[in-house]
Amino acid sequence: MRKLLLLTIILGLLAALVGPSLAQDKTELQINWWGSQNRHDRTIKVIEMWEAANPDVDIVYEFASFTDYWTLENTKAAGEQLPCVMQQDYAYLTEWASRGLLMPLDPFFESSQIDVSNVPASLLDGGKVGDETFGISLGTNSQSIIIDVDAFAEAGIELPSTTWTWTEFEEVARQLHENLGIWAMTAGTTGLGDVQFWRTMNLGYGQPVISEDGKSLGYTDDQPTIDHFNMILRLQNDGVIATPEEYAEFAQAPLEASMIVTGDSAMQYQWSNQVVAVFAGAGEERNFQLWPIPRPEGGQPSNYLKPSMFFSITSQCETPELAADFINYVTNDLPANEVLFAERGVPISTVVADHLLPMLDAASAETFRFVAAVAEDSSPIPAPDPANWSNFTGNVFGPLFHDPILFGQLSVEDGVALLREEANKVLGG
Repeated sequence: MRKLLLLTIILGLLAALVGPSLAQDKTELQINWWGSQNRHDRTIKVIEMWEAANPDVDIVYEFASFTDYWTLENTKAAGEQLPCVMQQDYAYLTEWASRGLLMPLDPFFESSQIDVSNVPASLLDGGKVGDETFGISLGTNSQSIIIDVDAFAEAGIELPSTTWTWTEFEEVARQLHENLGIWAMTAGTTGLGDVQFWRTMNLGYGQPVISEDGKSLGYTDDQPTIDHFNMILRLQNDGVIATPEEYAEFAQAPLEASMIVTGDSAMQYQWSNQVVAVFAGAGEERNFQLWPIPRPEGGQPSNYLKPSMFFSITSQCETPELAADFINYVTNDLPANEVLFAERGVPISTVVADHLLPMLDAASAETFRFVAAVAEDSSPIPAPDPANWSNFTGNVFGPLFHDPILFGQLSVEDGVALLREEANKVLGG
C-alpha cells in the first residue's frame, strides 16, 4: 500500500514537471474577432480544423460584440498585448495602421505565404493604407438596386443595361410607374437620397465626397449633387417614387416587409449583404435580381467593392509567419470555407467563391453573381470614413440638407450651398 502511494506521488510530481514542458512545446497563436454566435461557432470550428493540421500550435481566441470588441482591443494595444490576428474594420484600418499597430501584409503576398493569385486586385485595394496593405478582406459587398424582374416584364420593359445612365434610370422609373401604377422606388433616407447613395452617385463623376485628410468635402463641382436632387424632386412630385411621408409606413418595417416585397415598388436600394432578408420575405415565387447603381453619361462606374471586414496581423505579434499561415488557410482552403460559408461576405478568392456557388440558395447565389460582376466593372473604393463622419451625417446631411429639400422647405441650390458650408465646419472639427 505504501509502495503504491509512493508511486502515485512520484507520478504526480513527474506529471507536474513534465506537463508544463509539454505545453511549452506548443507555440501559441491568438486570434480575436467580433460578431454573432453564428460567426463564433463557424470560426471556432475552422480554428479546430487548422489546429488538427498544425498540432504544434495552440490557438487562443477571444470574441465579443462589435462595441465591446474595440474597447477590448484598444485596452490590449495600450498594454502591448494585442493578438497576432485581429479582425479589423474598414472605418478603423487607417487609424490603427497610422498608430503603428498593424503589420504590412505585402511581403506575405509576395512570398505567396498568403496566396492572392486568385484574388482580383480591386478586392485587395480596400486593405491598403497608402502604398501598403494592412488588412485582407474576409468578404465583399457593394451597393445595388434590387429589380423585380416580373414587374419589369408585366410593364413590358426590358431589363436595363448594367451600365445604365441616370437619364435611362429616370426613363425606366417613369415607365414602371405609368404602366404598373406603383412606385418605382423611394426617395428617402434609404433610397435615392441616402447619404451612401449620394456618395456613390458622386463617385460616378470621379468625385470623392470627402477629402483625403477627412476635414472637408472632397469635390469642388456641386452640379452632380444639384442634378441628382432635382431628379429626385421631379420623380417625387410626379408620384413616380415614394415621398418621405409615403415611405414612413415602411421605414420601421423589417427588410422582409420592405416596399419591393409588398409589391409597392419595382426597385429598391440595398447593400448586397442585406438582400438575403429581402429575398426571404418575398418568397421563392418572386424573381429578383441585383443591378449596379446608374452612372453619368460617359462617367465611370458608380459602384465600388467594400470589404465587410479584414484580418490583420498586429505589430505586437511574435509569430507573424504562423499568423500569415492561418490567414492563408481562411482565405483559400475549400473545406474551411464550407464551414465559414461566406458568413462574413462573398469570399475574395474566385476559386473559393466558385466552389461555394452550387451550395448556395437563390439569394446568396445572386449576391455572389452580382459581386463578381461589380469586381469586373467598379471604381476604386473611397477612403475610410473620417472621424467626424457620423456627426456630418447625423447633424448636417440629414437635418440641414436632405430633409428640408425633400419636404419642400429649401431649394436644391440653397441646400447644396448650405451642405458645403456646414460640412466643412463639422468635418474640420
